[in-house]
Amino acid sequence: MKKLALSLGLLFGLNMGAMAQLTLSDMQYWRPYDKRGLNVFETGKADTTAYEGIKVRLGGGFAQQFQGLQHRNTATAIMQGENNLNQLMPIENGFNLATANLNLDVQLADGIRLNLITYLSSRHHPEAWVKGGYIQIDKAEFLNSNFVNSVFQNLTVRVGHMEINYGDAHFRRTDNAHALQNPFVGNYIMDAFTTEIGAEAVYQYKGFLAMGSVTGGEIQGGITNPGQRKPSFIGKIGYDNQLAEDLRVRLTGSVYTTAGSARNTLYGGDRAGSRYYLVMDPARIANGTAVTATTHFTSGHINPGLTNNITALVVNPFVKYKGLEFFGNFEQAKGKGRLGANDEPADRTWRQLGTDLVYRLGANENFYVAGRYNVVNGRLAPSAATPNVLNNEVTLTRVQIGGGWFVTKNILAKAEYVKQQYKDFAPTDIRHGGQFDGFMIEGAISF
Repeated sequence: MKKLALSLGLLFGLNMGAMAQLTLSDMQYWRPYDKRGLNVFETGKADTTAYEGIKVRLGGGFAQQFQGLQHRNTATAIMQGENNLNQLMPIENGFNLATANLNLDVQLADGIRLNLITYLSSRHHPEAWVKGGYIQIDKAEFLNSNFVNSVFQNLTVRVGHMEINYGDAHFRRTDNAHALQNPFVGNYIMDAFTTEIGAEAVYQYKGFLAMGSVTGGEIQGGITNPGQRKPSFIGKIGYDNQLAEDLRVRLTGSVYTTAGSARNTLYGGDRAGSRYYLVMDPARIANGTAVTATTHFTSGHINPGLTNNITALVVNPFVKYKGLEFFGNFEQAKGKGRLGANDEPADRTWRQLGTDLVYRLGANENFYVAGRYNVVNGRLAPSAATPNVLNNEVTLTRVQIGGGWFVTKNILAKAEYVKQQYKDFAPTDIRHGGQFDGFMIEGAISF
């Protein structure tokens, strides 16, 4: 069944005053959620889908993992009664929580599309909650201006609460249950992903692209603390072209900057949670409360804590030659957080290197093997008691080796071996001498 002509009023209980199509077909200027979305970054300007009136496309994502990880550390025991706060959570092999996304895309007019994504089940929230929504404009025929229409032949505008377009890694990462386009099970250690409210414009011309965006700088809107809130500015320039039949080259550079924020979440905006459940997490926190996969949902990640002002730069090369793909992530972030009501006294710098190598094989590249090396280093936030004492630089390294099989364009089975090490953390830090390693198996469906 390709299309169903149904009344939205009957389907959703809404009085639309008109008939709309519920469909599984493609949208205009749209990035598919299935295998066809592999190595698709910004949506292109080719008008490949005819406008046929208002259409509603319902899609979804589902993911389930089997985790076989173990962890260890050498941190100094910190006793609270009979509890050692640096004792790692006992873990064993088993299934993680199944996650689910609901994707709603609506063709509102020729060249105008609405996107709304809801997390139906996620590690951090057992209840359904909205990731974000935006309107994308690729045509402006409603303005009845030949000049504006000619500009929109190369221009795309997005407005709403949306995933920010900083760097290219966010196009390849797992987004809760949408895991089909990530060749690995986990994302990068320092995960640059968040949603913010604002507007974005992308101009594309003969392989060159330029993007500019202005947002509120935070994961939620707000009108309080006017002395702290400042806008964020995001920019990207790049080149992406099929240089030969078997060779595609893409290179982009991105910047994210904000002069202030009540709480910026560029590296802490993934509210869905990490794939590596409870690794390097304690059994209990200081008040004696037991730790759960929901309360400690960022296991295996590092948030540099640059929550007040931040300037981040990233360069992303991508090369695909026949079945071989290389993706790089070379990143630096500088800024500070808050210690209570005060700013940290000095900026801290964090750096990240990520290199992905993927080889796709088979007639339709339905099989692949992949490897990733990821290293992050920087200074942790100082304590409120000793704000002028700088911590030593810490380093986290991760190796991921795996592969996958696209059973169909909508179904992916993948597995990986992962090893992550924590270096130069203080002896009183639970991550001192830390390491986790083992295997992950994941099944993912997206449509």
